[in-house]
Amino acid sequence: MCIRDSLWVEEEGSGPAMVFVHEFGGDHRVWREQINHFRDRYRCVAFNARGYPPSDVPDEAEAYGQDIAIADMLGVLDALNIDKAHLLGLSMGAYNVLRFALDHPDRVLSLTAASGGSGSYPATRERFLEETRMVADQFLASENLATTGMFDGPTRIQLKAKRPDIWAEGAAYFAGFSPKGAGYTLRQVQGERPSLYDFEAELGALKVPTLLVIGDEDELVIDTNVFLKRAMPLAGLLVLPKSGHLVNLEDSSVF
Repeated sequence: MCIRDSLWVEEEGSGPAMVFVHEFGGDHRVWREQINHFRDRYRCVAFNARGYPPSDVPDEAEAYGQDIAIADMLGVLDALNIDKAHLLGLSMGAYNVLRFALDHPDRVLSLTAASGGSGSYPATRERFLEETRMVADQFLASENLATTGMFDGPTRIQLKAKRPDIWAEGAAYFAGFSPKGAGYTLRQVQGERPSLYDFEAELGALKVPTLLVIGDEDELVIDTNVFLKRAMPLAGLLVLPKSGHLVNLEDSSVF
């Protein structure tokens, strides 16, 4: 299903809506096991962000951005006539669902924000931004993403050790993504988004039940999620042991 000739959306099941928002290194397929689990009781919706085929891959950098990503989420809900939804986001998607809830709390039943917050922690923020812009330039100059080593990072090797077949599948997905879409997403969305620490007061006022989920070996997000737990009065924090960034894939039954 194509929304506004822009975003690819898939849905299964019926009942209260659950909307799944993917990470930078994956697309709607990273939620397959969760959707298989919940589709008997919920209307499960997953979509590809702009820049991730078969969603459109705009040629202009200005067509990407954090505010645009939030508007795209709202467009999906509106196009599917979803008044309120349970939102689940992984990494980039976790940041997006948190920001969406701040802008549109009346559209949110609950939040699950997994492995979110990369680049927010003040002590490491500048280094994160520098590295993000550098990698974005590399992606934009590449003909494909197969040799980038994205899935060999220190927070993805946990999945490789636990479920090598799922790790290999994810690496193959990423290798087939658009270098332009990935590069502009890194530069314009992740490289330009504010720190979550900038929203401490707004997060403290948010009345949406929230579950924060992280792996204890995902160093880039641990401190930020402790901050979120303290800032958000209705948030719970689940820390999964011996786990990295892709917590929904490493042990899907627990997730």
